[in-house]
Amino acid sequence: MISYNPKDWFSFIFRFHKADTVRALFPLMLAISAYSGLVAYMELEFWQLSKNDSISKITIMHNMLGFVISLLLVFRTNTAYDRWWEGRKQWGALANNVRNLALKLSAILDDPEDQQFFKSWIPAYAYALAGHLQREQTRVVLFEGAELDQTKHVPNQVAGLIIRKVSRLHKAGKINGDELITINAELQSFTDICGACERIKNTPIPYSYSAFLKKFIFFYVMSLPFGYVFDLSYLVIPVVVFIFYVLASLELIAEEIEEPFGTDTNDLPTYRMADNMKEQVEDIFEARMT
Repeated sequence: MISYNPKDWFSFIFRFHKADTVRALFPLMLAISAYSGLVAYMELEFWQLSKNDSISKITIMHNMLGFVISLLLVFRTNTAYDRWWEGRKQWGALANNVRNLALKLSAILDDPEDQQFFKSWIPAYAYALAGHLQREQTRVVLFEGAELDQTKHVPNQVAGLIIRKVSRLHKAGKINGDELITINAELQSFTDICGACERIKNTPIPYSYSAFLKKFIFFYVMSLPFGYVFDLSYLVIPVVVFIFYVLASLELIAEEIEEPFGTDTNDLPTYRMADNMKEQVEDIFEARMT
């Protein structure tokens, strides 16, 4: 995820980063400019359709289609951002619950060995979830000989280790019933957050809608030179290219942020957030040990 100053306008205008849509669309922009130039040349030199009074109807059609496509793109970008923001809220909730669980256990437990266990495995859940959502091997540090099967659901395995440890401590009398109830609420929230993130990841925008929007943009842009070459002459080339850039960029941005748990530039920095949770949990337990 890119960190930036939202008030620094000039850096936005003149800086190009690796995820900028200009880089991705540049070959298509060249093709669109060549196509627009060909249409302009054929119209001005041979067809001369502008002499036909009915040609103005094409411009009216483009104005109507432009309004429709703008509504579709607004819905598309809003839907994609909602998915990104929902993912961010879930990871914010995970950070809060990780801190709450660490605070409660650090206050309840007196045995340094028990504290060391939770100091290691509570933040390990965040790493396991980040790796699970990116479908990579997690960076979980194995503790006390515990083995995690990377081919299975790693977050569930980490949560299972924590829950079994809490259960043993309860049976040993180190955690009473009331304390167990409050701890269980935090542990249950881990699985709830994991399920919510999996729902976002595994439920993409319906294929039919995404395919229709791409086709709409393509045919709309392909017909633009015919509607504006009569008034703009060869200036239709940069105008059509710019319109294509704006429409296609919105679709590309929506595609990137609708999957917030990947490795793209604008995806959520889940591993960095896990690092922060680990640091905060360590601070909580170290403060208790001193």
